[in-house]
Amino acid sequence: MWKGVPGWARFCTIFGVVLMMLSGTSLVGAEALMARYEGAVGKADLFGDEAAGTGERKSDIKGPLNILLVGIDPRDEDTPPLSDAIMILHVPKEMDRAYLFSLPRDLYVDIPAFPKAEFRGSTTKLNAAMSFGSRVPGGKPDAAQGFQLLANTAQKVTGIERFDAGAIINFSGFQKIVDAMGGVTMNIEREVRSEHREPDGKHRKGNPNGKGYVGPQAIYPKGKQHLKGWQALDYVRQRYPSSGVPDGDYGRQRHQQQFVKAMASQAFSADVVTNPVKLDKVLRAAGESLIFNGRGHSVVDFGLALKDIRPGNIQMIKLPGGGINENGRYLGEKFVPEVDEFFVALEKELLDPFLLEHPKFVNKG
Repeated sequence: MWKGVPGWARFCTIFGVVLMMLSGTSLVGAEALMARYEGAVGKADLFGDEAAGTGERKSDIKGPLNILLVGIDPRDEDTPPLSDAIMILHVPKEMDRAYLFSLPRDLYVDIPAFPKAEFRGSTTKLNAAMSFGSRVPGGKPDAAQGFQLLANTAQKVTGIERFDAGAIINFSGFQKIVDAMGGVTMNIEREVRSEHREPDGKHRKGNPNGKGYVGPQAIYPKGKQHLKGWQALDYVRQRYPSSGVPDGDYGRQRHQQQFVKAMASQAFSADVVTNPVKLDKVLRAAGESLIFNGRGHSVVDFGLALKDIRPGNIQMIKLPGGGINENGRYLGEKFVPEVDEFFVALEKELLDPFLLEHPKFVNKG
């Protein structure tokens, strides 16, 4: 399902799975719509435990929950994919709110050995875990198998013992979601200039004299803006100071989270939830963009379980860090020491008091 997706699609949003899981109340009673929606969602063993029978299914879905959401950059079916958007949705035991945080793709980590892919382990950037894990000896790369190694690595980084669900998001269907909703309105925190697109959406031409691109740039002015699908994807892709994003990939993570929240708000607007034709179109586009594994539960099961969560009670989190350099060579990113305290608070269900004491971890937007 990944063939033909543009290689420049660095950001594969988690909006598809968030929309699906948080749209339970809109679907209650709409049995035909639920059946169509569930049928559109791709399914795979993302955790590597179904064949062995070790995937324990809970009698019902109860909090706390940790859900791993990954967007990949699939170049072609023969190239192992990199995970360029890695987010975790944490739902506390009360199931009435959620916390969303990103793991930097350049986080310098220990990736454990993974015999399925004949991988012996390495210390390198986090986004390589899916690539290493996806390799099938004698066959084409398998993104679902790569997700297994990425999940194992993310568990080591965060201290999360077990993810309760996971999803891989496909870029190619994402623009259809945005356009099916009629675009998205969000606040642009400062003017951003596109590295990749012209004002009409065409790709900028490559620089004949070196790296980068030349020609007119799409511009996203500061303030409230209504973005089409291609504009939204282009905006959340920008990460260079020269484009107006002074904090690089951390800024891009923030924009991704702001965008997810804006899209979720629009999904719950009367324009969508009271329009059966539009809702069906949006949900099916989301389903077709997704491979989901709920460890025995369907995406609709999760939607119903999370029916009390709304965009207003999704807290966006930023995990601060900085670069690691060795003899002048950039190795990747590392978290500041307080992030270890964040993961302890996550495990002990003490995120609210932690955030009161550490306001710099709160992402505005």
